Amino acid sequence: MSTIKLLDTTVRDGNQSNWGATGLDTGMMQQIAPVMDRVGFDAIDFTTSTHMAVAVRFKKEDPWERLRLFREATPNTPLSFLTTGMRFISWEAASEELMEFAFRLLVNNGIRRFAVMDPMNNVPAMLNMADLTRKAGGEQIVAALTFTLSPMHDDAHWAEKAKALTETGKFDKLYIKDPGGLISAERAKTLMPAVKAVMGDIPLEFHSHTTIGLASFAYLEAANQGVYSLHTSASSAANGTGQPSMSTTIGNLRDIGHTVDVDDEAVAEMDSYFSVLAQAEGLSARGPGDYDRRYFHHQIPGGVLGTMIRQLQETKREHLLPAVLKEVEKVRAELGYPIMVTPFSQLVATQALLNVTSEERYQVVPDEVTRYVLGRFGTPAMPMDANIEDRIKSSARAKELETEAKMASLDELRARIGKGYSDEEFLLRATMPADQVDAMVAAGPARRGYNPKTKPVLDLVQELTSRKKLGGVKIEKPGFKLELSE
Repeated sequence: MSTIKLLDTTVRDGNQSNWGATGLDTGMMQQIAPVMDRVGFDAIDFTTSTHMAVAVRFKKEDPWERLRLFREATPNTPLSFLTTGMRFISWEAASEELMEFAFRLLVNNGIRRFAVMDPMNNVPAMLNMADLTRKAGGEQIVAALTFTLSPMHDDAHWAEKAKALTETGKFDKLYIKDPGGLISAERAKTLMPAVKAVMGDIPLEFHSHTTIGLASFAYLEAANQGVYSLHTSASSAANGTGQPSMSTTIGNLRDIGHTVDVDDEAVAEMDSYFSVLAQAEGLSARGPGDYDRRYFHHQIPGGVLGTMIRQLQETKREHLLPAVLKEVEKVRAELGYPIMVTPFSQLVATQALLNVTSEERYQVVPDEVTRYVLGRFGTPAMPMDANIEDRIKSSARAKELETEAKMASLDELRARIGKGYSDEEFLLRATMPADQVDAMVAAGPARRGYNPKTKPVLDLVQELTSRKKLGGVKIEKPGFKLELSE
């Protein structure tokens, strides 16, 4: 039995998986940050470039301000940034110059740990990203090896990938990232030892999702196999398509003899805070998903599947879901078995939906699928279907995309965007629509702190102030009377 560390995913992946990445704002995070710092997490999974864009687009909040405020309140716990390939916010491929610039700003504003993920598990690309993040000042560089199922992805494949990454000395840790929640306890029993055997003394972490109810069992077996850290969330943001619950995982680990060295009072306070917040804000709290073997075939992450179901319902075509899921399997095989993680899960699911709803398969091909086939995201793990590859590459749109300009240099971007902006605002303007950044700036600083008990009052004030013809307001209750008029 061993001591197991926890990495918290509440404000990033838990928020994303179960609350659409929009459930939490800066004040909510800042309020609980000091308590989270007391828990004793190995790190806090804090943000990605996509989450930074969500803060601007949906909350009109400055993601750099959010990061600084949280960093000030958590001096003892490293905050982690997850890379998703050679891109920052925009899906357009970025230059190394822009990526290093972005990483340096992240370090300057409080990021200490970088989790390096490549959607194709491309080892040279991950090693290059490790160099960029280290050069920018990252303290911990962690390789995120993204799990999938296919005819070639056996334990030996994962051990080979882990060895290629860790023997370079460029990574401080490695974690197995299972976005589909596909690793069972039985698979963890063989996979974890195979990977650990080639890693030397480098710690191994495990990150999974409870989408089909396997992760909680896989976590316990992973702990028995010597995994250093497990990724969990506060109970209200856990389960569903998110990670296992922090408090339940702690109890389960201790019950089978492992040590989890955390501040139990802080754990309880954090859990209570997010539960009250979720209830006040109407955010869903769910249990682990039902065991559904279809996931082993289509492997669509829960968030993407939810979006697909909503799109079918909105167009009154939900009866097509079984056909779309079957088509996902075909499309993924034809495209060389891409790992079902951002952006590939979205690309495969969208193409499958279009194939089912169009007159013929591949009649409509989104630009991002065409870019994938053209090799913009790297080389697939297995060969693509030659007929599909040729059909897409020979299209008129593919020829147009082959000649599209790459992202401009920093100097070119500064000349286009203009001077007078901080580096942080400039980077947002270089990768996002200007009107969204303008709205963020106009909104001013984010609110400080959060009290869920004020939610009904704030909702009432917002509703009243939206009524333009309202001439006055009278509120009465025993011992209290408030009357406002023009």
